[in-house]
Amino acid sequence: MKKMSVSLSGHHTSISLEQEFINALREIASQRGESVASIIEHIDATRTPGTNLSSAIRIWVLQNISRM
Repeated sequence: MKKMSVSLSGHHTSISLEQEFINALREIASQRGESVASIIEHIDATRTPGTNLSSAIRIWVLQNISRM
């Protein structure tokens, strides 16, 4: 597990993800021409209430990795 620090709506938070998910998130962001932070902000804004942000990111990566 690796910790990533991100700023969401002006608040700093730390997210723990496996390196493979971090790599995939960076690759998807690069291919889309977006920043990792903007993708995480989108995931945070649209996740189901009560869902852990790290879990929501993992699910989002799995759903979007096949579209690369």
